Amino acid sequence: MTTSTIQTPTTVKARRASKLVLISLWAVPVLVVGSFAMLAVVPVILVLIGAFREKTTRALRWWAIALTAVYATPLAIWILRADGAQSLSKDISPIFATLIVLVSVAFLVRIYTRKR
Repeated sequence: MTTSTIQTPTTVKARRASKLVLISLWAVPVLVVGSFAMLAVVPVILVLIGAFREKTTRALRWWAIALTAVYATPLAIWILRADGAQSLSKDISPIFATLIVLVSVAFLVRIYTRKR
């Protein structure tokens, strides 16, 4: 008498980013385009922390670092300028705003299209 073992396929857990990271990534371009660029610092920091804390988003650390660097550049320029505008949204260059939106959208595309 022979016994055969039937192996059931193991369930593969989806490697998705947490809801906090996804919502924060969606909020960054919305806030920058909606002229709330200074408030976008909160979702940018949450994305950076989420990329370094969660196991599912560790492969995306470079994207989080790129988003933070692109956002921090106009923020530092605004803070260090003596004749800066009253708000970051008024002082930010359209090139930097476009870069922030493009990097965050590319980050979202990378999250949604990576292999599971």
